[in-house]
Amino acid sequence: METASETELKYDVPDGFELPDFAGEAGITSTGGAETHDLDATYFDTDELTLLRHRRTLRRRSGGSDAGWHLKTPGEGFSRKEHRLPLNGTPDLVPSELAGLVRAIIRRQDLKPIARLRTHRVETPLKKADGTTLALIAQDQVIAERDGQEQRWQEVEVELVDGSPALLAKVGRLLERAGARPAAGPSKVARALGNPQPSKTTKTPKNPVLAYVREQRDAITGFDPGVRQGQAEAVHKMRVGTRRLRSTLKTFKRSFGDAQEIGDELKWLADLLGEVRDGQVQEQKLLAEIEDGDRFAPVAARIREHLDAQVERGRAALDEALESERYLALLDRIDRLAEQQTTEKDLLKRARKSLTKADALLDQALADGIDHELHDARKAYKKARYAVEVFAPQAGKPGKQLVDALTDLQDVLGAHQDSVVARELLEEIGQGSDDAFWFGVLYGRQEQVGAETHAQLPPVVEDSRKKKLRSWIG
Repeated sequence: METASETELKYDVPDGFELPDFAGEAGITSTGGAETHDLDATYFDTDELTLLRHRRTLRRRSGGSDAGWHLKTPGEGFSRKEHRLPLNGTPDLVPSELAGLVRAIIRRQDLKPIARLRTHRVETPLKKADGTTLALIAQDQVIAERDGQEQRWQEVEVELVDGSPALLAKVGRLLERAGARPAAGPSKVARALGNPQPSKTTKTPKNPVLAYVREQRDAITGFDPGVRQGQAEAVHKMRVGTRRLRSTLKTFKRSFGDAQEIGDELKWLADLLGEVRDGQVQEQKLLAEIEDGDRFAPVAARIREHLDAQVERGRAALDEALESERYLALLDRIDRLAEQQTTEKDLLKRARKSLTKADALLDQALADGIDHELHDARKAYKKARYAVEVFAPQAGKPGKQLVDALTDLQDVLGAHQDSVVARELLEEIGQGSDDAFWFGVLYGRQEQVGAETHAQLPPVVEDSRKKKLRSWIG
């Protein structure tokens, strides 16, 4: 699958509209070399037009320079991201790769043809002196067919190529002076279907716990497409969203009644994401410690082979899970959870208790000097930090500072735990190896990392417990 970002503006124009002269404006020196294309596109959506209502379009188009399957998703400003696949032999069946990218939106709904658009396009390049194309002007004559009905109109699109947003704005002003008007709808197919209204977004609830739950719900569904494409950062952020939500259900359990089963399902999803993420992180950390040269080459190869296999197994299991009914049912339940109401009093008390518990666990772990106790303290601080995050925006600067301090503490504890896991992994991979010495060298380095991170704990613990940061939480 190819992906590309496109930045364009669309304009409605009257019959007989002629392009103004762009030469001499915004670095444009020539507008020659226009090309003509006849495009034929079938658009797909659900019966409820779920994609359009979520600002997405899916089509199969022939003709032009980019014939194929195209899924357009929102970007920043006027930009959109386009996912592309070549044409296949099944014109009425959406490729599974593209259907997967919208699965979290459409859930169990079928994608089917909803409209056909035929476009006669005259495409004019706007070039600068060295021949570089800054933008493309597309003059489109459109015939839209839907349910046996036909519509016709003309429009103009301006798409940036190597130009700047300032050039786009300048070209837009010139078009408007010539009689063009900003398009009434976001896309041709939306216009053909009567510009269906976007899905309503419910107001952010005053209850900060419910607002936080919705943020995590949106993170899980929002990073779903990136996870399916194998993006490491999307895997990480989706996993964080599941952990935050699960932790919130535990900390504020009186607000959600019996949510244990949802928590168990969130753990199932987080574990699947973890199988992929943990292998990626450990490979990065361990191989970064390996120097170039023949002496470490066999060790690096065994580590890479072991962790790549773990990530591959995790990836396969995760891909299967994301297409399962179990996952879709979890998304449904999270939606219902995010829309419920609660009347629980003194929610801040829950966060305070969570933080106090984490403090006690860390004090005991430091006194005992036992790694697994430090790991338990780390998990407790993660839960406490998520609880503090719920109320931090209302607390202003002290709230942000406390979250930052807890994050720093958690990072040090996390680095220490990573060194523990790395040592266990090196023992497992290196067992019976002819390169035991070099595995031992790496093991020793991870022991040093553990000692260094342990030594870093006192100052970050002190920073996280400053009264000026915690006074607002009680």
